[in-house]
Amino acid sequence: MALEDYEREMNGCIRCSLCKFMPLALIGREETSDVCPAVWRHGFHTYSGGGRVIAANSVRLGRSELSDELVDIIYRCQMCGACDIPCHTYGQVVEPLQIARELRMKCVEEGLAPLEAMVTVDNLGREDNPFGEPKAERGSWAEGLDVRGLDGGKADVLLHVGCRYSYDESLRPVIRTIAGLLQKAGVDFRAALSEEACCGGRAFDLGYRGEIEKYADDLAGRVRAVGATTLVTPCGDCYGAFTNQYPTIERALEGVEILHVSQLIEQLRGQGVIETRNEVPKLVTYHDPCHLGRLGEAYEHWKGEYPAVGGILVPEPDKPKQVGGGGVYDAPRALLRSIPGIELVEMDRIRQYSWCCGAGGGVLESDPDFARATALERIREARSTGAVAIVTSCPWCVRNLRDAQEGSDDIFEVFDVMELLEKSLGSDS
Repeated sequence: MALEDYEREMNGCIRCSLCKFMPLALIGREETSDVCPAVWRHGFHTYSGGGRVIAANSVRLGRSELSDELVDIIYRCQMCGACDIPCHTYGQVVEPLQIARELRMKCVEEGLAPLEAMVTVDNLGREDNPFGEPKAERGSWAEGLDVRGLDGGKADVLLHVGCRYSYDESLRPVIRTIAGLLQKAGVDFRAALSEEACCGGRAFDLGYRGEIEKYADDLAGRVRAVGATTLVTPCGDCYGAFTNQYPTIERALEGVEILHVSQLIEQLRGQGVIETRNEVPKLVTYHDPCHLGRLGEAYEHWKGEYPAVGGILVPEPDKPKQVGGGGVYDAPRALLRSIPGIELVEMDRIRQYSWCCGAGGGVLESDPDFARATALERIREARSTGAVAIVTSCPWCVRNLRDAQEGSDDIFEVFDVMELLEKSLGSDS
């Protein structure tokens, strides 16, 4: 699609500013009323979802140019999708996130993407990961685990590890724990190891549609090669790419069940295959990753028209509203509650209204101070619950929430759900 395809949506924005805040009925405290990190950080309407819609419409009509200043604003956004949820919940289907993506795609088409975005995509082109790490070393996380690769025969389950878990040595114990758990539980799975490639989601959010199309087709080929009917990933970003972004570009993985690893482990626990035994005495709060939560909701591709009914343009057929409720929220919390000694308390901004960790949309690379400030705001909110640690289910969130606290004398603990689960497993699990 292109900006021109969103003419109706752009003209339908009523400048209500709902895209900036929690719904009024859910606001508990003023300090946690914001949902958009960009407008929270920069304090000007253009940085909000609605502001980007207005800017996009102005560019579409030729009233504005993609100046250096406007491009800078366009890329100071984590693309977290929080702006979509209140907009859609209250009946406006303006599509601020999709329009923001199209605006970035226009920047890419005109050669105006920031250097950091071009470096990321260059790394993808050379090594199939955004870090530029050697592709040949992608599967080294599995050394000594006897994990079967694509040449290990057919299997119902394909484990897609993702770039962050594959290359981040500080997080490798998590993916090794997951693989060990699946093996002990008797799950017949395969992993692509060094043949795995990026999901393409981060390139898509930077405005590079061609990249995600390539990686979506690549993954579909691996799924077919293994004969898998279930695709499992421990990465929130990858999960959102598979369930939400791929259908957006009409590359849905048809006939394949997509699970976050927390969902699969919770299923196994419910069947008694995995049992939490050891006590882990800790008061924790849970952070919903954007791409696992609101952006993990299955995307419904709409093709229709806006005929006039009584002088009002009405979508025909009805246009589906992505309100974020279909993301993965319950499984990680169920796993936490199953651990003896764990007490879970909730923050104000949770589930589809979760505050972003700050690592998405290229902000981590192009504006690390903004990424850090966003993460510290989440840590501040977590501390306010009385919890002693924040737990999440995405390696990008774990890493950014930890990195944001570097140099601090008072470190707030950050865990992946699987780290606490491992502490609780009995010796025969």
